[in-house]
Amino acid sequence: MYQAVRARLGALVCGARAARRDAGMVTSEYAMGIVAAVAFAVVLYKVVTSGAVSAELQNIVKEALNARM
Repeated sequence: MYQAVRARLGALVCGARAARRDAGMVTSEYAMGIVAAVAFAVVLYKVVTSGAVSAELQNIVKEALNARM
């Protein structure tokens, strides 16, 4: 029984080590992720600062500040 438990534990440890070697992103994947995040931020900034959306956001804030409790 001791040998079976030891063999199973050894297999789990080896499996965990193998998973750690391949875990995470490489540098090129980090770079692509950052580029995609920046592109999304730029698009979101352009949408939020556009005339129509900016006016609607200002109206929402004004209505919230003028609301009666």
